[in-house]
Amino acid sequence: MTSRPFWLRVLPLVAVMTTLFVLSHQSGDTLPLPAVVNLDKLLHLVAYAVLGLSFLFALSPAWRTRRPWAAAVCTVLFCLVYGVSDEFHQQFVPGRFAGADDLVADTLGGLLAVAIARLWQRRAHRQANPPNTRANS
Repeated sequence: MTSRPFWLRVLPLVAVMTTLFVLSHQSGDTLPLPAVVNLDKLLHLVAYAVLGLSFLFALSPAWRTRRPWAAAVCTVLFCLVYGVSDEFHQQFVPGRFAGADDLVADTLGGLLAVAIARLWQRRAHRQANPPNTRANS
């Protein structure tokens, strides 16, 4: 199986990063959210899980396979660093504020992405290598 070209793997990552930047650049009263406790943290978690999954997809499949722990650490660190840059950016947007709790949700989103990717990988491995179904005699 041939690997996708680099630009094709990176395109979803750039799209997600751009979307997060545009959403982050909206003033605080532009994005009304329902009055649900910690909904914004849940949205951060989900958004950064999508960011983490797109980052993992952008990595070389061969490198991801050879160094799964390095890929996981890089993914979480990428989400953390992008979250720091996002929180810094929000300081300059009217009605938006930087928050450590948002950064925690962003980082947890990166961890969630790694967990989802690992579960997906295990499922694909089980489907490709089904257990021996022959009954013991």
